[in-house]
Amino acid sequence: MKLSARSRYAARLLLALAMHKGDGPVRTSDLADRTGITAQFIEQIIRPLKQAGMVASVRGASGGHLLDRQPAAITLGEIVRTMEGSANIASCLDCDTACDRTGDCLTRTAWERASRAMERELDAITLADLMPGGDCCATPCADIS
Repeated sequence: MKLSARSRYAARLLLALAMHKGDGPVRTSDLADRTGITAQFIEQIIRPLKQAGMVASVRGASGGHLLDRQPAAITLGEIVRTMEGSANIASCLDCDTACDRTGDCLTRTAWERASRAMERELDAITLADLMPGGDCCATPCADIS
């Protein structure tokens, strides 16, 4: 399973805002430079993050976007659910009528268990964990067995 670019980019944007928390609003053009995400795509991604209370925007010449909560209060799980609607790895878990085999599917329980395990892990990682000096990346990914 792969997360959409929207979820991955949302995490990248929020992390960039978290790393500049307290420095005032960050303009979309600056976010684009810092993250490598186009300004047009940033505006699409920011909208649901604002609705979820993770980002605030300030209008005007010195305006831009701000992280609206503490980095430790925003998890990757919340970001994924905001951008994807759920963290389920199979569409049949989102809607019982998505598949006509839902009632007797032998693999549905496995997909549900895997989805919940992934969701628990994503909920355990905050933006603060991902920041330099945070708990998440103390061990490089290549060294995790």
